[in-house]
Amino acid sequence: MASGKVRGVLGIGLLLAATASMAADLPTFKLEMKDGVLNPARIVVPAGQKIKIEVHNTGQSAVEFESVQLRKEKVLAPGAQSFVVIAPLQPGEYKFFDDFHAQAQGVIVAK
Repeated sequence: MASGKVRGVLGIGLLLAATASMAADLPTFKLEMKDGVLNPARIVVPAGQKIKIEVHNTGQSAVEFESVQLRKEKVLAPGAQSFVVIAPLQPGEYKFFDDFHAQAQGVIVAK
């Protein structure tokens, strides 16, 4: 019984490592979120290619990267950083926002 659990944990660990490795190879774009301000508010990415957006909360309050169109959400505490991986996009504009700060709105432009 214990060996099955160990194998399961090892399998999950290997899957997470492989996922992190694949995300490391993707075109990466940085987004800073700070108390209702997005920098940059416009991110231009290649169309037809999977991408990674590194999100860093440099503010004093929690933030939430959210895009209804892309079906992505990521909540970050003050000082935290993480990333979202986005499937290949068709050319166009895709809105995102900080769900905790209504004025913070941005767009990902796939070209």
